[in-house]
Amino acid sequence: MLNISHNQLNKKVTLEGYSSFSKAFKTRDYWKFNRFLVVFGIITIVILFLPWTQNVTGNGFVTTLTPDQRPQTIQSQIPGRIEQWYVREGDFVNKGDTILFISEIKTEYQDPQLVNRTKAQRDAKTQSVASYDGKISALKNQIGALNQERGLKLQQAENKLQQARLKVKSDSIDLEAAKTNLDIAKTQFSRTQTLQQEGLKSVVDVEEKRLKTQETQAKLISQENKYLASKNEVLNAQVEISRVAAEYADKIAKVSSDRYTAESSQFEAVAEVQKLENKSTNYEMRNAMYYITAPQNGYINKAIRGGLGETFKEGERLVNIMPSDYDLAVEMYVNPIDLPLIHLGEEVRIQFDGWPAIFFSGWPNASFGTYGGKVVAVETFISENGKFRILIAPDENAEKWPENIRVGSGAYSIALLEDVPIWFEIWRKLNGFPPNYYTPTTAEKSVK
Repeated sequence: MLNISHNQLNKKVTLEGYSSFSKAFKTRDYWKFNRFLVVFGIITIVILFLPWTQNVTGNGFVTTLTPDQRPQTIQSQIPGRIEQWYVREGDFVNKGDTILFISEIKTEYQDPQLVNRTKAQRDAKTQSVASYDGKISALKNQIGALNQERGLKLQQAENKLQQARLKVKSDSIDLEAAKTNLDIAKTQFSRTQTLQQEGLKSVVDVEEKRLKTQETQAKLISQENKYLASKNEVLNAQVEISRVAAEYADKIAKVSSDRYTAESSQFEAVAEVQKLENKSTNYEMRNAMYYITAPQNGYINKAIRGGLGETFKEGERLVNIMPSDYDLAVEMYVNPIDLPLIHLGEEVRIQFDGWPAIFFSGWPNASFGTYGGKVVAVETFISENGKFRILIAPDENAEKWPENIRVGSGAYSIALLEDVPIWFEIWRKLNGFPPNYYTPTTAEKSVK
């Protein structure tokens, strides 16, 4: 009691007559209680300096290590109608096994002879291409014949031109000779006329020389006409060469135009053949899509679209399949504040739902029922739940994960961090501080 009141009961009332007083105020009990407090204090101080493993916890679920091993749905690339099922839910299927058969619902693909008719159109167009090849070859030969004929015609015209030029040269020489003969005849006529005036020549001789002079002059005029005619033949030969060149150029141009038209038609036919080839291939591939097959070995979990005669659109989910061969992993979600503490290769302890476990947060080595793992992937973008996704794979150096774990079951993950004293961890918790940030040696080596 505090003895605040002036009416002190301890001086008026005595407790020595009570048995409880004698039991509570024994010296031996004081000594035992003090020893208990000392031992408890020593143990508490020792415990405060024991090592404690900091950790980051997170909830997740079991998944597979690679995306192609996860549960998937099978879709149809084309719209159709379900005609026949070949499997039941829970059946095991191998890769390529037929799951169901569908039929066509689009009118443009319902012709059963669509592929054969498309191939027949393709073959007809192919023969058209061959016909155009023959026509183009004939036109090429015709152009070659015209070129050869034009060469012969031009050579013939050039020969005529050469003959005309030689004739002009010959006529020009004859013209000069006629001019010389005329000069000689005039000189003889003048000399005979002078001798006749002197009485040395008769009048008959003068008349003969006059006649000869006139004949020579007539020959000169005739030779000039021949010379002019020869020049005219040269011009005619040159005109003939131009005419032959123009005529055959026109013929060759017309044949070349027909050839280019045939080649253009052939290219169009080849393009049409390619289109028909594409159509026939697409139709064949579409026919193969009528049988929905398993993409890999696995189990049929659920038929999303059931019954017969039910129609569906392209890309719509039909069957859910779970691969039979997979490597287990765990998806863990951590808070953004804990993300810098997670590194590739980080050791993680995992507790699976449905498996009995005794777990001590700070002493993972003393825990029972947990399994080891390592961080293999850290997501760099936040998930829809506001946390970051961590992928954990089994640790080869730790205990083997249970064989009966199924994909999708829950898991509780504990990422192990630094070892610190218990007093430091209590102080951190009381102050609301995050675990110590550190970079493991493996992470430093991987960065280098």
